[in-house]
Amino acid sequence: MTKAKRGTDVAQAGSGHCAGHAAAAADGPGQVLRPVRGYASGKDDYLSRLKKIEGQVRGLQRMVEADKWCPDIVTQVSSATRALQEVAVGLLNDHLHHCVLGAANAPDGDPERLLDEVAGTIRQVVRL
Repeated sequence: MTKAKRGTDVAQAGSGHCAGHAAAAADGPGQVLRPVRGYASGKDDYLSRLKKIEGQVRGLQRMVEADKWCPDIVTQVSSATRALQEVAVGLLNDHLHHCVLGAANAPDGDPERLLDEVAGTIRQVVRL
């Protein structure tokens, strides 16, 4: 994945088939359009959930700093892990419905590459 300066370059998602979808609007006047991702309609929800998870992780740091009881910390780690897994599964679901379905319906689609990409993404989620 290529890191881009906000609003000056198109952020690239690697070789995925969603990278070609252009957004309807850029960050501002004279800036490059960004790709539309499968999670775009739920982006605010994902960001809210990730901010909550960030708060959980900061709470974990405070628990360790305060020498809290190990089982309490492990319980909180498990909770944060489950929350991240839920985000990953939601993103995968959005990817399947938006990007994969769109690519599967495209006349110039490459079904083998598409299946390989989906299988690789699922492998990443399962490893969580």
